[in-house]
Amino acid sequence: MEWDELVSWAGSTFPDTEESTSYGTPALKVKGKLVGRLRTDAEGALALRCSADDKVALVEGDDPAYFTTPHYDGYDYVLVHLHRADAAELRELVTDAWLLVAPTRVRQSWTPPSERSS
Repeated sequence: MEWDELVSWAGSTFPDTEESTSYGTPALKVKGKLVGRLRTDAEGALALRCSADDKVALVEGDDPAYFTTPHYDGYDYVLVHLHRADAAELRELVTDAWLLVAPTRVRQSWTPPSERSS
């Protein structure tokens, strides 16, 4: 998945979510809170907010799309190679990240697609 696709999907899926910047790189935020940001250093990839348990499971799993670096030790962020990650799984992880950082009122105003009436 490309960054622009991810931003477009997130912006149309989650309220108050927009592309911004963080540390001089493109970022996805909800009400100013960081969901994830592109990294431009040698490792590249998306730094995506996650739970500590999810980070361990993803990094220790078999999927090479997910990794970490010593810089992220102690932080609840997983690094994701966008082009290697399964698009559906990435959308699920972004949903989880959004739910972690979105303010309560914003979360309460959101209806997951599976609960929307047609």
